[in-house]
Amino acid sequence: MVMNPALVLRALRGATTASANTSEAISEAVSELIETLVRDNALEGSKLLSVTFSVTADLDACFPAAIARRRSDWDAVALLDCQQMAVAGDLPRCIRLLAHAWMEAPRTLVHPYLREANRSPRIQPAALPTTRPALGQGPC
Repeated sequence: MVMNPALVLRALRGATTASANTSEAISEAVSELIETLVRDNALEGSKLLSVTFSVTADLDACFPAAIARRRSDWDAVALLDCQQMAVAGDLPRCIRLLAHAWMEAPRTLVHPYLREANRSPRIQPAALPTTRPALGQGPC
Protein backbone atom coordinates (compact mmCIF):
# COMPACT_ATOMS: atom_id res chain seq x y z
CA MET A 1 0.00 0.00 0.00
CA VAL A 2 1.25 3.48 -0.87
CA MET A 3 1.43 5.80 2.14
CA ASN A 4 -1.43 8.27 2.20
CA PRO A 5 -0.90 11.26 4.53
CA ALA A 6 -4.66 11.39 5.18
CA LEU A 7 -4.50 7.95 6.81
CA VAL A 8 -3.20 7.05 10.25
CA LEU A 9 -2.47 3.66 11.75
CA ARG A 10 -5.30 2.71 14.13
CA ALA A 11 -5.84 -0.27 16.43
CA LEU A 12 -9.24 -1.93 16.69
CA ARG A 13 -10.29 -4.52 19.21
CA GLY A 14 -13.30 -6.75 19.55
CA ALA A 15 -14.56 -10.00 21.01
CA THR A 16 -17.26 -12.60 20.72
CA THR A 17 -18.07 -16.04 22.06
CA ALA A 18 -18.54 -19.39 20.36
CA SER A 19 -21.57 -21.44 21.31
CA ALA A 20 -19.44 -24.61 21.50
CA ASN A 21 -15.91 -25.89 20.96
CA THR A 22 -16.56 -27.03 17.40
CA SER A 23 -15.14 -25.86 14.09
CA GLU A 24 -18.62 -24.84 12.98
CA ALA A 25 -19.39 -22.77 16.10
CA ILE A 26 -15.98 -21.08 16.09
CA SER A 27 -16.20 -20.37 12.36
CA GLU A 28 -19.66 -18.82 12.76
CA ALA A 29 -18.51 -16.61 15.65
CA VAL A 30 -15.29 -15.49 13.93
CA SER A 31 -17.06 -14.75 10.65
CA GLU A 32 -19.69 -12.67 12.43
CA LEU A 33 -17.00 -10.75 14.35
CA ILE A 34 -14.96 -10.05 11.21
CA GLU A 35 -18.01 -8.97 9.20
CA THR A 36 -19.08 -6.59 11.96
CA LEU A 37 -15.56 -5.15 12.31
CA VAL A 38 -15.28 -4.57 8.54
CA ARG A 39 -18.80 -3.16 8.12
CA ASP A 40 -18.85 -0.87 11.15
CA ASN A 41 -15.38 0.57 10.41
CA ALA A 42 -15.65 0.64 6.59
CA LEU A 43 -12.45 -1.40 6.35
CA GLU A 44 -10.89 -2.52 3.09
CA GLY A 45 -8.52 -5.47 2.98
CA SER A 46 -5.82 -3.32 1.34
CA LYS A 47 -5.78 -1.01 4.39
CA LEU A 48 -5.73 -3.78 6.98
CA LEU A 49 -2.21 -4.65 8.17
CA SER A 50 -2.70 -7.34 10.78
CA VAL A 51 -5.18 -9.16 12.97
CA THR A 52 -4.23 -11.13 16.07
CA PHE A 53 -6.82 -13.52 17.44
CA SER A 54 -6.72 -14.88 20.97
CA VAL A 55 -8.95 -17.62 22.30
CA THR A 56 -9.63 -18.94 25.77
CA ALA A 57 -8.14 -22.35 26.59
CA ASP A 58 -11.52 -24.07 26.17
CA LEU A 59 -11.50 -23.40 22.39
CA ASP A 60 -9.18 -25.70 20.46
CA ALA A 61 -11.29 -27.08 17.58
CA CYS A 62 -9.81 -24.74 14.92
CA PHE A 63 -7.73 -21.64 14.29
CA PRO A 64 -9.61 -18.32 13.96
CA ALA A 65 -6.92 -17.00 11.59
CA ALA A 66 -7.63 -19.90 9.20
CA ILE A 67 -11.23 -18.66 9.00
CA ALA A 68 -10.07 -15.09 8.35
CA ARG A 69 -7.73 -16.31 5.57
CA ARG A 70 -10.81 -17.36 3.57
CA ARG A 71 -11.59 -13.69 2.86
CA SER A 72 -10.52 -12.91 -0.69
CA ASP A 73 -9.41 -9.35 0.15
CA TRP A 74 -7.27 -10.39 3.16
CA ASP A 75 -4.51 -12.25 1.31
CA ALA A 76 -1.92 -9.60 2.31
CA VAL A 77 -3.11 -9.29 5.93
CA ALA A 78 -0.78 -10.72 8.60
CA LEU A 79 -2.85 -13.09 10.75
CA LEU A 80 -1.90 -14.72 14.04
CA ASP A 81 -3.57 -16.94 16.62
CA CYS A 82 -2.62 -17.21 20.28
CA GLN A 83 -4.13 -18.49 23.49
CA GLN A 84 -5.53 -15.90 25.87
CA MET A 85 -3.95 -15.69 29.30
CA ALA A 86 -5.97 -17.81 31.74
CA VAL A 87 -7.63 -15.67 34.41
CA ALA A 88 -10.05 -17.00 37.02
CA GLY A 89 -13.61 -16.07 36.12
CA ASP A 90 -12.81 -15.21 32.49
CA LEU A 91 -15.60 -15.41 29.94
CA PRO A 92 -15.76 -18.99 28.55
CA ARG A 93 -15.34 -19.79 24.83
CA CYS A 94 -14.20 -16.23 24.12
CA ILE A 95 -12.51 -15.10 20.90
CA ARG A 96 -10.80 -11.72 20.97
CA LEU A 97 -9.10 -9.78 18.21
CA LEU A 98 -6.71 -6.88 17.82
CA ALA A 99 -6.54 -5.40 14.31
CA HIS A 100 -4.27 -2.71 12.88
CA ALA A 101 -5.49 -0.71 9.90
CA TRP A 102 -4.82 2.51 8.00
CA MET A 103 -7.85 4.72 8.57
CA GLU A 104 -8.85 8.34 8.23
CA ALA A 105 -7.77 10.17 11.39
CA PRO A 106 -11.14 11.73 12.30
CA ARG A 107 -13.05 8.46 11.89
CA THR A 108 -14.64 7.18 15.10
CA LEU A 109 -13.53 3.63 15.81
CA VAL A 110 -16.15 0.94 16.41
CA HIS A 111 -14.93 -1.94 18.59
CA PRO A 112 -17.39 -4.85 18.16
CA TYR A 113 -18.24 -6.85 21.26
CA LEU A 114 -20.76 -9.51 20.30
CA ARG A 115 -22.77 -12.27 21.95
CA GLU A 116 -21.70 -12.95 25.55
CA ALA A 117 -18.67 -10.66 25.15
CA ASN A 118 -21.12 -7.76 24.88
CA ARG A 119 -22.40 -8.56 28.36
CA SER A 120 -18.97 -9.06 29.90
CA PRO A 121 -17.98 -6.33 32.35
CA ARG A 122 -14.96 -4.40 31.15
CA ILE A 123 -12.91 -1.85 33.04
CA GLN A 124 -13.72 1.54 31.62
CA PRO A 125 -10.72 3.80 30.92
CA ALA A 126 -12.00 6.36 33.45
CA ALA A 127 -11.80 3.68 36.15
CA LEU A 128 -8.15 2.91 35.48
CA PRO A 129 -5.53 4.46 37.77
CA THR A 130 -3.70 7.39 36.22
CA THR A 131 -0.41 6.61 37.95
CA ARG A 132 1.49 3.37 38.22
CA PRO A 133 2.43 1.93 41.61
CA ALA A 134 6.09 2.00 42.50
CA LEU A 135 8.11 -1.05 41.48
CA GLY A 136 7.34 -3.90 43.86
CA GLN A 137 4.17 -2.19 45.12
CA GLY A 138 1.01 -3.70 43.75
CA PRO A 139 -0.40 -6.94 42.47
CA CYS A 140 1.78 -7.36 39.37
